[in-house]
Amino acid sequence: MSHRPAFIITIDTEGDNEWSRPNPILTRNAAYLPRFQSLCEEFEFKPTWLTNYEMATSPEFVRFGRDVLSRRAGEIGMHLHAWSSPPLKPLTHDDHATHPFLIEFPAEVMAEKIGFMTELLQQQFGVKMLSHRAGRWAFNSTYAKLLDENGYLADCSVTPHVSWRRTLGDPKGEGGPDYRGFPSNAYFIDLENIDRPGSSNLLEVPPTIIRSKLADAAPWMYEVRGVKRFAEQYSPPISWIFPNGSNVDRMIRCVRTAVSEHREFIEFVIHSSELMPGGSPRFLTNESIEALYVDLRVLFGEISKNFVGATLGEFQATKRAERVEQAVACLVER
Repeated sequence: MSHRPAFIITIDTEGDNEWSRPNPILTRNAAYLPRFQSLCEEFEFKPTWLTNYEMATSPEFVRFGRDVLSRRAGEIGMHLHAWSSPPLKPLTHDDHATHPFLIEFPAEVMAEKIGFMTELLQQQFGVKMLSHRAGRWAFNSTYAKLLDENGYLADCSVTPHVSWRRTLGDPKGEGGPDYRGFPSNAYFIDLENIDRPGSSNLLEVPPTIIRSKLADAAPWMYEVRGVKRFAEQYSPPISWIFPNGSNVDRMIRCVRTAVSEHREFIEFVIHSSELMPGGSPRFLTNESIEALYVDLRVLFGEISKNFVGATLGEFQATKRAERVEQAVACLVER
C-alpha cells in the first residue's frame, strides 16, 4: 500500500435489475463486467466484487472472477440477498416480491445463510472470504457477530448520514437501519454496538457520503415546502460517489472534499447490473452506458491524482498493521 489515501471500488455483484423484483433472477450482466474491470486496471485500481448467490453460481462470472484473482487485479467478497440465498426459508408471503432484510430473519436462519454463502464463494473461487456488504444496506450487531465468526475482516454496509427507516423489507417490519450519527471514517467495530469503535478484527469501511454544509447549517430548508426543491437542487443534503447518469460533477466535489479533509480513503459504489443496458432503472440504453463510461473515465482521472487503488481486504490489512504499531508504541511508552 502507498502512503497516499486509498480508493476503494465496491461493486454489488448481483442479478439483472433486482429493483424490478424478478423471479427467476437472470445474470446476463456478467458479460458486461470485463469492460469495467479493464477500466479499473487502466488506472491501476483494484475493484472488490461483492458477490451474491446468483452470480456465485453463474459460470461466466465465476470464470471472470477467477481470472481477476489469478492476476491479483481485484478481490471477491460476499453480498447476501436474503430472499434468494439458500437455505430458502420464506419470511413473507412472497420474499421475491418484498425483498426482506436478512436482519429480519431469526438469528439461526441468518447464521445458516451466511455460512452457506461463505462456503459457496470459497469453493467457487478458492480463496478465503474477507469482505462483505449486506443486501439493501441492512446491518446490525447480530450480523456483525456472525461475520466475525465466519472470519470476515471488512464490512461496508454502513451508510453514514442515511436512514433507511422508510424503506421496507418485510411489509410488517419496521424498515431498515438508521445510520445517521454513525462514523464516516473506517473503524474496527464494537460487535455489541456497531456505531462505535471496538476491539474486533472486523473493520467497517463506509461508502463515502458527504453531507453538505447547508444541510448542517440550515436543515429546515430541506423540509419547508417551496424552499425544499431549491435547497436540494442547489446543495443536495448528501452526495455519494455512486454514479446515476447525471452526477459526475457532484462525485468530483465529493472527491475534492475528501482531499481537503485529508480522509484516509474514499469508497465508490455501483451495482454490476448498472454496467449493462437495461440492467437497472438508471441505465436503460446503450447510449446511457456509453455516457456512464465517459463519466467514469473523468471521475477516475480525478481520483488518480490523489488516491491509490486498494481492495477492501488490502485496506483492512493496512489498518490492522497500524493498530498493531499503535499498540506497540503504547507499550514502549509505558
